[in-house]
Amino acid sequence: MNNLLERFIRYIKIDTESDNNSENTPSTSKQFNLAKILVEELKNLGLQDAHVDEKCYVMATLPSNIEKKVPTIGFIAHMDTSPDFSGKDVTPQIIKNYNGKDITLNENPKIILSTSDFPDLKKYVGKTLITTDGTTLLGADDKAGIAEIMTALEYLKKNPETKHGTLKIGYTPDEEIGRGADYFDVEKFNADFAYTIDGGPIGELEYENFNAAGAKITVLGRNVHPGTAKNQMINAQHIAMEFNSLLPSNQRPEHTEKYEGFFHLISFIGDVERTELQYIIRDHDKKLFKKKKKLMLQIADFLNNKYQRELIQAEIKDQYLNMKEKIEPVMHIVELAEKAMKQVDVKPNIKAIRGGTDGARLSFMGLPTPNIFGGGHNFHGKFEFIPLESMQKAVEVIVKIIELNAEQ
Repeated sequence: MNNLLERFIRYIKIDTESDNNSENTPSTSKQFNLAKILVEELKNLGLQDAHVDEKCYVMATLPSNIEKKVPTIGFIAHMDTSPDFSGKDVTPQIIKNYNGKDITLNENPKIILSTSDFPDLKKYVGKTLITTDGTTLLGADDKAGIAEIMTALEYLKKNPETKHGTLKIGYTPDEEIGRGADYFDVEKFNADFAYTIDGGPIGELEYENFNAAGAKITVLGRNVHPGTAKNQMINAQHIAMEFNSLLPSNQRPEHTEKYEGFFHLISFIGDVERTELQYIIRDHDKKLFKKKKKLMLQIADFLNNKYQRELIQAEIKDQYLNMKEKIEPVMHIVELAEKAMKQVDVKPNIKAIRGGTDGARLSFMGLPTPNIFGGGHNFHGKFEFIPLESMQKAVEVIVKIIELNAEQ
């Protein structure tokens, strides 16, 4: 596993944080730094058409080494890390033979990765854990996926007797800000189906995800001197809080799980004159998803009527849809991954994603793309960690999918 670990550490030390406020693609030019490295490594692994385009999409092909025609499989991961937490100057800690106790990530200030807060740690006693130093995220989302795909390709190069059909490799920018598939050329990629290696703990296999939308609520107030404010001042902040209070409080991320959807207030910025709320809206069920969007518009109308003026502007944009409807007609690709997991002694955990991946949008673009685990926990923050053994199992699953596909 040394090559896998070395590769992963090397990738996470390259800052590729994306930027929600940028209108460029990629949203940060530094994503090219990793893209160019990956192109050279792909070429060294025998994928001679490896290249990165002007939008920072990396693509490559490994030609088939068998005579019969089998489906062309794609493997996809994303290069960017979340802008929710710093991905600069990542300094990982490697904990061998983990003892099941709390882990001190940083002495000053004291930052503890505790088993009481994160009980999944107990599952990895005796394993090798890779953690942060408490000051950055780790970047396993999704540099673990990239490292696992590259290590699987390295295995194929070193073991040419392993039969495989044509393989397509894709690495995307800006997945963390919902734009990873914006300029993905499905026709050029030319795969029959694909898998994103972008899931969490070992065994995850997902072909359902949230329907997703973003909402921008702008509240326009009126500022006057507080000493003469009676019947004149309109405090946009108070009305914004009133708007939020009218959403169902039990439908927030911290109160939901499994197939339960939510409204998530991600930003509240403003003053008396103008306040802006940013939400994300999520639900697996398309009917409930539509009801959630409608409710936000109804609340805006209610408050405008209450105050007898157009104080609130609500703008809602769909982001991605549940890929389930596109995967169900080709469930054999999920069954192929499930079979591969079982054959390498990984217990499949088929579940719905409480989020989204590039695969959701790619599935609606004509490339059915379920999601497979990368092995990590606690993404997007300083408590992120990943067991090295889970990463190795992801490599084995990738190789086994390739082998089983070639046997068809």
